[in-house]
Amino acid sequence: MINPATLPLLVWLSPSFPVGAFAFSHGLEWAVEAGDIHDADSATLWLRDLLQHGSGYSDCCTVAIAWQAASKHDLAQLRDLAELTCALQPSSERWLEATMQGQAFMLAAMSAWSRPTLLTLKPALADGVTYPVALGLVAASHDIPIEQTVSAFALSFISNLVSALIRLGPLGQSDGQRVIAALLPLIESISCETTNATLADLGTCAFRSDIASMRHETQYTRLFRS
Repeated sequence: MINPATLPLLVWLSPSFPVGAFAFSHGLEWAVEAGDIHDADSATLWLRDLLQHGSGYSDCCTVAIAWQAASKHDLAQLRDLAELTCALQPSSERWLEATMQGQAFMLAAMSAWSRPTLLTLKPALADGVTYPVALGLVAASHDIPIEQTVSAFALSFISNLVSALIRLGPLGQSDGQRVIAALLPLIESISCETTNATLADLGTCAFRSDIASMRHETQYTRLFRS
C-alpha cells in the first residue's frame, strides 16, 4: 500500500501539475539534431551522465538541502540556496527552465497546497527560486520524508526528459519505457547518495549537456524553450 503521506508527491510531480515541464528539453533538442542522441542506447548514456555527473545529480542534492533547511526553518540557508542555484545555471535557457518551473510550482502550491509553515518560509524565495528548491521546501512543509521526495524528483526528472525525446523522435513509447527501466537502479542509488547532501556537493561536470543548452539558444528550428 502507498503511504498516504506521500500521495501529494504523485500530484506535484505528475504531468498535470502546472509547472510547464512539457515546454523544456534541457538541451536535448540540440543533442538530437547534432546526432548525440539517436536511439535508446545513446539516450540512456546521456541521461545516465546527467544523473551521475550533471544537473540530475546536482538537482537531487538541491532538493535534499532545501528540505533540510525548510525542516529546520532556516530562512537564511534557503535564501542562499535559492540564490546559488539560480546563479549556477549554465545558460540563459537553463536559467529560464529552472526558474519558470520553480515559480510556477510555488504559485500552484501556495494556491492549493498551502500550509502555515509554507507561508512563513516563502519570504526566503522573494528573489527567485529554482524548481528543486521549491519542491524540497514544499515537501518539507508537508512533512513528506526526504528520501521519498528526492527519489520521486529524480524519477520525474528522467521521465520528463524521456517524454521530450519521444516527442523529438529518437525514442518510441516502448523505447522510452525501456530507458526509464534501465535507469531505475541508478535513480535509487543517486537518491540515497544525495539525501544528506550539503552545499559543497552542488555542481556539475556534464559539459556536453551544458554546451547543448547554449547551442539550443541559436538553433534554427525548435520545438522546446530549452
